[in-house]
Amino acid sequence: MPALTHPSAPGTAVPPRISRRHFLQIGTLGVGGLTLPQLLKAEASAGIRSSQKSVILIYLVGGPPHQDMFDLKPHAPKEIAGPWRPIATNVPGIQIGEAFPRLAKMMDKLIIVRSLVGNQSDHDAIQVFNGHHPGKGTAAGGWPQFGSVVAKLQGAVDRATPPFISLCYTCTHGPYNEPGPGFLGPSFAPFRPMGPSREDMVLKGISVKRLGDRKALLRSFDGLRREVDATGMSEGMDFFNEQAFGLLTSSRLAEALDLSREDLRVVERYGTGDPKIFMDGNGAPRVPQSLLMARRLIEAGVRVVTLNYSKWDWHGGKNAEGRADNSIFLREAEDFPVFDQCVSALVEDLHQRGLDKDCTVIILGEFGRTPKISAQVGRDHWPQVNFALLAGGGMRTGQVIGATDRIAGEAVSRPVTHGELHATLYRNLGIDVARTTLPDLNGRPQYLVEGHASALRETL
Repeated sequence: MPALTHPSAPGTAVPPRISRRHFLQIGTLGVGGLTLPQLLKAEASAGIRSSQKSVILIYLVGGPPHQDMFDLKPHAPKEIAGPWRPIATNVPGIQIGEAFPRLAKMMDKLIIVRSLVGNQSDHDAIQVFNGHHPGKGTAAGGWPQFGSVVAKLQGAVDRATPPFISLCYTCTHGPYNEPGPGFLGPSFAPFRPMGPSREDMVLKGISVKRLGDRKALLRSFDGLRREVDATGMSEGMDFFNEQAFGLLTSSRLAEALDLSREDLRVVERYGTGDPKIFMDGNGAPRVPQSLLMARRLIEAGVRVVTLNYSKWDWHGGKNAEGRADNSIFLREAEDFPVFDQCVSALVEDLHQRGLDKDCTVIILGEFGRTPKISAQVGRDHWPQVNFALLAGGGMRTGQVIGATDRIAGEAVSRPVTHGELHATLYRNLGIDVARTTLPDLNGRPQYLVEGHASALRETL
């Protein structure tokens, strides 16, 4: 058997992001300030529930342009309105950008939030994933991201299927990446089949029978160890070993990740992209198939799936001849149709498969974009207002929440906070944010959302 190894250098603290494989290797070492008996006790107290409620969180890396997508201002001056025109949707009175004809035909299944306020101004995924503004301080150990909280409170539906899976690609620009489990510790980090965790799911020449023999051998060692272990730490090892063996020997998760098992017509509806091409070098790949994989994982019993999609930081740019060959509008014409196709396919899939009452979809980026088009034919960062797109979750859809002024620069009615968005996600999973707290590393109870916000009343 291989020796247990610690992933960090001697004398260093356990890193905030730690792979599931390393976590298993650490074994009986304490992590995140907790010993394994405490982790096991926390797991038991999480109250694993039979609910199949779920969330798919789609992060649009870099901040998408709200006024060119879902909040067009056709009567604004040309330097603000841009070339896109609004089109009618299947909900009377609601219009969206002409580049999204598929979504327009299913507006009755969507919610557009046009007045998301309190956004950060820099590129950083943290607020998208945990709902906390990075400039407003943090709890001891750092705020955990949404999926980590759900994994802690609700646990896994099935031992062979992790409660929280991240399909996010690792971006070279660090702030674009997920913030991690924070004060909950590495045992509540997402399982990442698109990254190092994929190696955990490969037997590498070992047959399932041999793996079963190894499992029996480990059990015999565990039995001997329990006789001399008065601390009960070996029981914690049992849990993590069982989870590892479950992932390796169960086909449920592996099949969900295998898109070759999906109907080819469904795959074509979503579209496909190259996962090796990171947009603009440091963004995420533009891979519509991630949305399909997320739906398959939800069907396999995963509670929360996160993914990052493309790069939307379009400041524009001109070539040596002064032509705007990298203008925001050229990039939009490239990205918008792909987005329209894959998001509409996901929403349609959820309804066709009867998942629309249980699975919530939320799509957003860090901030909005400037109303005025720059000299570089781009739009810059604009934290004053942002948008979010919601679907499913049994919510009252076919509506727009909030409104902006005549140039889409400020919220003029029903400002919505990130705390309200995250409270809505928790509510749809059956988690009461008004009553639920989690202790940080100082033992101080922390509420789940910023500002003790409540869920969006309009969605009931």
